Amino acid sequence: MPENTAAKTNNKTEYDSQLQHFYINEEQSIYLMSHQDAQKIKDWVDLCESQLRQHGFSQIEFIGKGAYGFVFGGLSPAGNHYVFKFSRINLPQHIQDRLEEEAWMQQQLDHDNIPAVIEYTRIKKQSILIMERAKGMDLEQFSLKHGPLPPRLVVSIAAQLRDILWAMRTFQEQSPDGQGDIKPIVHGDIKPSNVVIDPETETVKLIDWGSSVFAQLDSQGQPVGDTGINMMSADHQHTNAKLGDVYFIGEEQLNGTLSSPRFDEQGTAGTLYAIASGQSCRYGHKAIPATALGLPIEFARTLQTLLDDDPRKRQQAGDYFIREMPRMRHLVFGEDQWPSHKPLVPVWSHQKTVAIDTVVYNSRKTFLREEQQDHYLADVNDVELEKYYKNFMHGMGKTERAFLASISRLGKYPLVGGLGIHWDEKGVHIDSSLNLYEPELQPAFTAAVNNMVHLARSIHRVGIFKCCMFNARVTLHMEQDNPDKPFKAPDNAEIPFEVTPAPPVEEPSRLHSYFEDGEDPEELLVLPDPIRKQVERLNQIRHTGCIIFESLPRHLKLHSYYVLLDESKEEEFRDALRIILENIPLIDGQGISGFMKLPYKNTRSFSHLECQPDHFYPRNPKEQL
Repeated sequence: MPENTAAKTNNKTEYDSQLQHFYINEEQSIYLMSHQDAQKIKDWVDLCESQLRQHGFSQIEFIGKGAYGFVFGGLSPAGNHYVFKFSRINLPQHIQDRLEEEAWMQQQLDHDNIPAVIEYTRIKKQSILIMERAKGMDLEQFSLKHGPLPPRLVVSIAAQLRDILWAMRTFQEQSPDGQGDIKPIVHGDIKPSNVVIDPETETVKLIDWGSSVFAQLDSQGQPVGDTGINMMSADHQHTNAKLGDVYFIGEEQLNGTLSSPRFDEQGTAGTLYAIASGQSCRYGHKAIPATALGLPIEFARTLQTLLDDDPRKRQQAGDYFIREMPRMRHLVFGEDQWPSHKPLVPVWSHQKTVAIDTVVYNSRKTFLREEQQDHYLADVNDVELEKYYKNFMHGMGKTERAFLASISRLGKYPLVGGLGIHWDEKGVHIDSSLNLYEPELQPAFTAAVNNMVHLARSIHRVGIFKCCMFNARVTLHMEQDNPDKPFKAPDNAEIPFEVTPAPPVEEPSRLHSYFEDGEDPEELLVLPDPIRKQVERLNQIRHTGCIIFESLPRHLKLHSYYVLLDESKEEEFRDALRIILENIPLIDGQGISGFMKLPYKNTRSFSHLECQPDHFYPRNPKEQL
C-alpha cells in the first residue's frame, strides 16, 4: 500500500499524522495521490509487466497491490495460468525476505484447496514468487457482487475451509529417517479476500501465505513437539505470529499470544460470518448474530459460539466445528434463494456514464471512542498495525467497529453521496444521499446499507456521524514544489456538477461544516473568507453534494460531488464554483475543511434495537424460506 501522501512530504508538520485519520478506505486511491507518487506506482507496474513479458509470459494482468508488493496474473508459454508476487524493492531487505519465507511455507502443504508454488526467484534485486493461479474471484469481491451468500454455499465453503484447517494442524515435518513430527502450520490471515472461489465448481482455494508460521502451541495449548535440545532452545516467551487483518483475526492473535491453530479457527469463523451476513468484518455478531442469518440451526449456533467473548466457549466451538463439519457438509438444502430486500434508507440507482473510484471521508476520529487503555501493541512499528489498529480499532467497541466497517464497505461500490447519522435517547435518525452507479449491484448494495442501519440501531449514544462519498477521479490536484508559494488552480479547471431538476420542497437551509454542524475543531484548515462566502452562496441554491479542501505542504486536493436540483440557477451555481477556484491562492496552512448538503426531506428514523432476532434455515428444505 502506498504511504499516505501526508507522510511522504519532506517538510513534515504537526498536521501530517492528524490528517491520516480522515481515510477510511483500506488503501489510498491512486487518484488521490500526488502526480509524482501516482507516476511511481504506474512506472513500477509497467516495469513488472515488462519483466514478465521478457521472460515469455503473456496476457499480463495487474491483480492488485499490498503493503509489501504487487500481484500480477499471466499465461506461461505452456498455457498455464500463474500468479506473480513482486516484492517492493524499496523495502528493507528483511521485509523483502518475507516473500521467500511465504514461498517456503506454502510449499509445505500439498492440498487441493491451496495453490501450488511453482518457483521463487530473484531478477536482479527483485524477488518474485510464482504460483498456480486460483480460478475465480475472492470471496470479498464475490460477496460485494452478490450480497449475503445462500446458506447452502456458506456451508459448502465452511466444509472446505475445515479441511484446510485439518491439513494444517496435522502437518508432519518429514525427518531423514522417514519419521515425521506433527508441526502444525498457521496461515494467520484467513479472510474473505484471501479465499478464492470458482463460481462454476464452487471450489475454494486459500491464498496469500505471507503471514504463515509454524505453530508454537498445538490446538490443546501444549508446546509443539520439538524434543530434547530443540525444545529447550525454543522461544515460548514471544509470539512468532504476524498480525494479520484485524477485521478478521481473533482475540488471541490480536493480543499477541503464542501462535496456535486456534488463530485460523477464528479467521475462518470471521470469514464465514462475513460472507453469510454480507459484511466486511467479524465484529457485527452482537447486533446481527449468526443465528439471525437464515443458516441451519446447528451450524449457526456453532458459528456464533466461535465468535463468543468467552475463550473457553470459542475453543469448544472450534473443536465441534473441526469434528462435526464433515457431517454438517451433508445437510440437505432446497434451491438457493437470493432475497431482494427493500432498502431501509433511500437508494438511487443510475446508469454509469463515467468511471467511478469511490472514496469515503468521514468523522471517525470523534466517533464513539471508548476510554483508551494501554495496550501492548501501542509501540509496535508494523505497517498493518499502523494502518488499522492504532488509527482505527484501539479502544473501540465491537459493534462500533462493525459500523465503521459497514461504511467502508459502502465505499467499495461505485457510489457518490453522503450520510448524516444522528443518535439520541429515542433512537437513530439517518439523512442520506446514496447514488449507486451500477444498477445490477443494487440487491447486494441494499444488503450492505441495511446492515449499516441494523448496526447503527444497536449503538446507544448521543451524537452525530457524517461521511461523504465522492469520485476520486474528478478530484482536482494542485501541486507546488515550494511550500511557501500559494497553490493555483490549473488553467481551464472546473468543479464538475450534474443538473437534475427536482420539485421544490420545504427543507431547512443547513450550512454546516463537513463533520459537525458549526465549526468543527477537527478541521484544521481555516478557509479564506472569499471561499466561505461562495460556499454560503451555494447553500442558498437547491442542491445536494459536498466539497472538501485537503491542504498538504506541497499538494492541495479539492474533492467534490455536486448535483444541482434547480436548473434555473445553473449559471449562478457555476459562477460560485468558478470564484472558489479563483481564490485557491488565498488558502494558507495545512488541514482539511469541507461542507456537505443532504436532502433532509428523506430523513429516516429508527428505534434502538440491540440485536436482530433469530432466523434459521427451515428444518424441511421444501418449506418456503
